[in-house]
Amino acid sequence: MNEFILALDQGTTSSRAILFDRNGLPVASAQKEFTQYYPKPGWVEHDPEEIWSTQAGVALEAITKAGLESSDIAAIGITNQRETTVLWNRKTGKPVYNAIVWQDRRTADYCDKLKSEGKSSEILKKTGLIIDAYFSATKIRWILDNVRDARKLAEDGQLAFGTIDSWLVWNLTKGKLHITDVSNASRTMLFNIHTLKWDEELLKLFNIPSAILPEVKSSSEIYGKTEGHFSTSIPVAGIAGDQQAALFGQMCTEPGMVKNTYGTGCFMMMNIGNKLLNQKANF
Repeated sequence: MNEFILALDQGTTSSRAILFDRNGLPVASAQKEFTQYYPKPGWVEHDPEEIWSTQAGVALEAITKAGLESSDIAAIGITNQRETTVLWNRKTGKPVYNAIVWQDRRTADYCDKLKSEGKSSEILKKTGLIIDAYFSATKIRWILDNVRDARKLAEDGQLAFGTIDSWLVWNLTKGKLHITDVSNASRTMLFNIHTLKWDEELLKLFNIPSAILPEVKSSSEIYGKTEGHFSTSIPVAGIAGDQQAALFGQMCTEPGMVKNTYGTGCFMMMNIGNKLLNQKANF
């Protein structure tokens, strides 16, 4: 019987896989670090193909350690470093540039320009985010503007954008699925948290073609199945950005509950329930 869940935890410095039994107890895990690239001061990059290879490798290693077969796995769930941005060719599956990591500050000046143009309130109202190089939107724009032929390919519908969850699912399904979930979409600075859709006005502001965007799904549903990586296909059934996943994992299921995480960064998150709090752009 399919008694186990395979959790893929793709982090900023390493890829990890953990197998859980039906009681939620871990039975095996594997972890592998990957290379951090710092091409210029304030720039941080990853090789998307190394992210994929390390994540696929530790998934197989964890299954082997547990003495299981892929047929024993009921589903795969993914949690990932958020905001980190990948653009790849839909036909070849190859990235057009390294992944630009959430820590990267190369677009800080552009963010300052947007603030000086009075865009802060509009973006905050639509996305719940302050303007910052942290988020994906300005990273996407940088790649489109600075990588040869990237913008033309994007406008022709030949490129796909994704945060790391999208990149993993694309590879797990051999290009059958180009998706993300609401928790990751909400960290791009392109997603309207009121309509739960990509925002056309923000896409126009950042000059990003909608054709590159993944389909936004819920955080828990069966999206599809793996193809070719395991001896049998495994349903991919969960996606959540790492901090949102940690909030839920710590059982912060009631409004007002707060979780703090200490890792590559320090993050505090609060469950505010179903009602948005009033926000002001005091910056």
